[in-house]
Amino acid sequence: MTTPPPRPCRGLSRREMLRVGALAPLGFGLTDVLQARPGAAPKGRARSVILLFMWGGPSHLDTWDPKPAAPLEVRGAFESIATTVPGLRIGEHFPRLAARAHQYAVVRSMTHTDPAHLSPVHHLMTGRVAPRPNSDSDGASRGDAPCLGAVVHKLAPAAGAMPSAVTLPWAVSHPSAPGGTAPGQNGGWLGSGTDPFLVTGNPNLESFAVAGLSAPGDVSPHRLRSRAELSRHLDRTGGSGAGFTGLQGKALDLLLAPAVSTAFDLSREPAQVRDKYGRHPHGQSCLLARRLVEAGTRLVTVNWPDDGRAFWDTHGDNFPSLKTRLMPPADAAFAALLDDLTARGLLDETLVVWVGEFGRTPRVENGGRQHWPRCYSAVLAGGGVRGGAVYGASDRIGADPASNPVSPADLTATVYHALGIDPATEIQDPTGRPWRVADGTPVQQLFG
Repeated sequence: MTTPPPRPCRGLSRREMLRVGALAPLGFGLTDVLQARPGAAPKGRARSVILLFMWGGPSHLDTWDPKPAAPLEVRGAFESIATTVPGLRIGEHFPRLAARAHQYAVVRSMTHTDPAHLSPVHHLMTGRVAPRPNSDSDGASRGDAPCLGAVVHKLAPAAGAMPSAVTLPWAVSHPSAPGGTAPGQNGGWLGSGTDPFLVTGNPNLESFAVAGLSAPGDVSPHRLRSRAELSRHLDRTGGSGAGFTGLQGKALDLLLAPAVSTAFDLSREPAQVRDKYGRHPHGQSCLLARRLVEAGTRLVTVNWPDDGRAFWDTHGDNFPSLKTRLMPPADAAFAALLDDLTARGLLDETLVVWVGEFGRTPRVENGGRQHWPRCYSAVLAGGGVRGGAVYGASDRIGADPASNPVSPADLTATVYHALGIDPATEIQDPTGRPWRVADGTPVQQLFG
């Protein structure tokens, strides 16, 4: 692969770029340039969002925020590498992403105080702290706040038959956590009718098929259409079957629309495209996400797959796991997604977000790094986000934000902002109580 030459960030002068290059090794970056600009930042222009959720908590120090000048017990076993943005260095096992740094922005000041696995998922996916924070005891429930996909379904649904929100290849859960499935991944108190369409299974397998997209063998399309018409009639008249169109009606729409099954059919992709994403569950999930947003889905959440090997939770095996099973497939899939969206003219209208629930400890302990919510990184690309940017900074060992802290709720609010949804928009719970769709504040400086 030929690495493109470094090029300046969109909209920055040569003097500004030199300033970025001088500040980046010290832990500072484009955030200083962005904040110096007068006037309100422009709104995002995303039509769709792909959220790449790295379940388990990636080490920010070994991926997006290396500390090459720090002591060995902090910087760890990996080197950092240059990118196409002067002064911006990332982990050595992200070579493809280093060659595309001009396309994304790195937020190096993500922060919260919850070291558990499950409850931070609720914070990120809903823009609201979990009912029981700092806990792995509570699983998903109808008492949760509505997730991103549920709010998008309610306020900005997809046109046509495509589901407004899709989650794949599973709803994240933790085998050793009492709560099991993480909260904040469904419609919560908005109801099951707003749940994202959940696709489970390994899309890398030839046998992969999406449940619910094919009718029983003895039911013809004509009979399905007749049932759909009956359900709509019952809804209009208030008959005993009223409400059928809420969930089952949506399912019928999926069954009756050929474009839906086509969008989910990865066999239509050329072999070389599938190879570029990587012949592994994460790579093929990212490719499926591209097909879905291209077909009209507004939000696709791609969770790191259930690999049976602790996900990104690298307590005692941090460096071998990152080097062999985690960073290479993540690097290939994210880079291919950026290339594919760009080639199809979709990147400007598709926001891509790469993030986990927290980072890892600044100091290596027993060959690994432990949970560390106080400081970690997120990456955003497309949808109006200015590429080649670094927003915020961590301190010299990556323990705490040194500038511009960003909470999970702020990141959620930024996603809504990109989609043109005001995070202050209020929706009512079943008791009639109004709630903002997210408690955070959008990082508007990322857009330009």
